[in-house]
Parts: sequence; C-alpha cells; structure tokens
Amino acid sequence: MTSSSDRTVHLAVYDTFADWETGHTTAHLTQNGYTVRTVGLSREPVTTMGGLRVHPDLSLDELRARDSALLILTGAAEWDTGDALAPFARAARDFLDAGVPVAAICGATAGLAREGLLDGRAHTSAVSFYLAATGYAGGARYVDADAVTDGGLITAGPTEPVAFAREIFALLGVYDAKKLDAWYRLFHDSDASAYEVLQGA
Repeated sequence: MTSSSDRTVHLAVYDTFADWETGHTTAHLTQNGYTVRTVGLSREPVTTMGGLRVHPDLSLDELRARDSALLILTGAAEWDTGDALAPFARAARDFLDAGVPVAAICGATAGLAREGLLDGRAHTSAVSFYLAATGYAGGARYVDADAVTDGGLITAGPTEPVAFAREIFALLGVYDAKKLDAWYRLFHDSDASAYEVLQGA
C-alpha cells in the first residue's frame, strides 16, 4: 500500500530562494500524483529571488523525514552570507540518516558541504572551487557533471534545473527509463520528437 509520505515531497523555501531552479521538478511531480509541500524556517511568508511571496505550509521544526519522499533545497543568496539556512542543512542530515533522499541545487550544495554531507559522497555544484571555499573535505568526490546522484543524495549546479529534475524523477521512479530520456530530450534539448514518446505514441 502506498502511504501519503511516499507521494509527498517537501520543498524548502526561504528569502531569496531561486524559484526557477525547481519549476520543472515541482510541476511534473504534481502532474504525476505527488503533493509538494513548502517548508520555511517558520510559517511566516518568504520572498523568492524572483519577488514572489510564498507562505510555507509548515515550519522546519514540524518537518519529519518519515512524512516525506524527498527534501528539495534550492539556491539562495543566504547560503553564502551567513548561517541563517544552516538548519536546513541539518534537516538534510536527518533525512539522509533516516534513508529519505535529499536533492540540492546551486547554493544549497555549499550548505551541505559545510554540514559535511558531501565529504563521502559523489557530488557536483556550480564549480569545484565554489565548494572548496567552504573548507569541506570532499573535494576528491567532486564530479564535473550537470547533476549527480549518489545513493539518496542528488546535487546539481545552478544552470541545470532540467538535469536536476531528471535525477529526481529517476530516483523517485516517476517515469520509466524510456520516458525519462524523452522528457529530458524535450525539455533540455527542445527535441520535438520526444513529445510522441511522452504521449505514448
């Protein structure tokens, strides 16, 4: 039996979060039967980098890994200007320790690096020296790729929201391999022929 936690994905939201980085992910998860719930440091509204106001569904202290299929962390200016978002990196540790996957893109990868979560896992980010500046010990595990999945952790750089979504869909089993390849070709490469595969033609 499928539980609600198997179909619920949590998206972290905070001031200056990069709202475009998860547009493909959340739209297509929702279209495929998932519920996306937003999580803030509190339930107070936040303002995205694009100027949108988001009212979180729950606060971080209400979040439990057992209630989720995935935690998504986006980039934000605040990842690089202090420790305000460190609680989300600690939440990512709780998720991974509980066997629940985490997906981080852009500046969120630096937050995970500071938390020590990339030291023993293959990962990527914007560029290797961006993470090196955090002082983390995982430089040898850095991979120069659009997105990387290692066990339950997905990482991607800021220019790869489509590849980020692809890795999430693969991890959650949203599409079979053939449809996932077609989805990526359509949205990343503008390959119109892939649309027929997605439609089951």
